[in-house]
Amino acid sequence: MASANVKQFTDANFQAEVLSSAEPVLVDFWAEWCQPCRMLAPTIDKVADRFAGKVKVGKMDTDENQQTAVKFGITAIPTVILFKDGKVVKRFVGLQGEGEFVNALQAVAG
Repeated sequence: MASANVKQFTDANFQAEVLSSAEPVLVDFWAEWCQPCRMLAPTIDKVADRFAGKVKVGKMDTDENQQTAVKFGITAIPTVILFKDGKVVKRFVGLQGEGEFVNALQAVAG
C-alpha cells in the first residue's frame, strides 16, 4: 500500500506542485509496466514518511504524463529527480537504496 505522504504529480500540476514548491521535491518518474519501478516503490514510501513535512515526495507516471518526462529528458525509468527552488539538484537513474535518497535529502532539507 502506498504511503499517504506520496503525492501524484501530473503534467497539469507539475509547475505548481514541484517547480513552484517552497520545499524540496523528490519526483519518482515511473510506469506501471516497469518492474524496477515497482521494486523502488517501497523505498519511495519510506523516504516520503521519513521526510514528511520537510520534503514533498511524489510519483509521476511517464506513460500518462509524457510532456514533463520529455522536458526533463527521462529516457530510462525509474529515474528520480530531486528539485529545490524549481531546479534539478540531483538525478538518480535505476534502482537506488534508501540511503542514497536520504543522503541527498538531508543535504537539501537538513
